[in-house]
Amino acid sequence: MEIKIGLEKLARDSKAQVSAELILIMAAVLAVAILLVKQLQDTAKSGSKKIDEKADKVFKEIDKIK
Repeated sequence: MEIKIGLEKLARDSKAQVSAELILIMAAVLAVAILLVKQLQDTAKSGSKKIDEKADKVFKEIDKIK
């Protein structure tokens, strides 16, 4: 009887350990995803700024032609 209770407790502890590890892994994955999204946003902003600068140059050249 005591062995059965001990095994049940061990099984619960093992499940709790797996759950804690899973939470940590999910938190790490979420952190990496947030960093990637931030990096992509920064890249998009930089690209957008360069496109705006090039477009302004092109429009100024067009204005010179007229």
